[in-house]
Amino acid sequence: MKLTTRIRYAVRLMLFLAENWGKGPVFLKDIARDEEISEKYLSLIIIPLRAKDLVNSTRGAHGGYTLARSPGRITVEEIVEAIDGSSGLVDCIGNDAICPRANRCVTRDVWAILGDKISETLESITLEKLIQMKREKTQKNITYAI
Repeated sequence: MKLTTRIRYAVRLMLFLAENWGKGPVFLKDIARDEEISEKYLSLIIIPLRAKDLVNSTRGAHGGYTLARSPGRITVEEIVEAIDGSSGLVDCIGNDAICPRANRCVTRDVWAILGDKISETLESITLEKLIQMKREKTQKNITYAI
């Protein structure tokens, strides 16, 4: 199981916006430069984030993108759902009609349990928490020399 590049880049984009929360709109080109992601690719990723009201956009010379809510009120789960529709592992979990074995399939139950744990984890991590994790990681990598 792997996360798509779109999800990984969307989380990085949102983390960048979270780190700039309250400083005004940010240009996509600045995010692209700092995150080393194609601006064109980010322009496609931002669309579903705006559609799910996770990001606001402002036009004009002083325009750009901002988070629609504070970093403490946006979870990684919301970002994943905005990009992929859901964090479900297999299609039959959300729709019994897809598989005639749904009511007797034990492996489906395993995927459902695993999916619930993944969902719980993603729901527990906010952008604010990611900022804190990044700061801690950065501080650990600082070396002092005298």
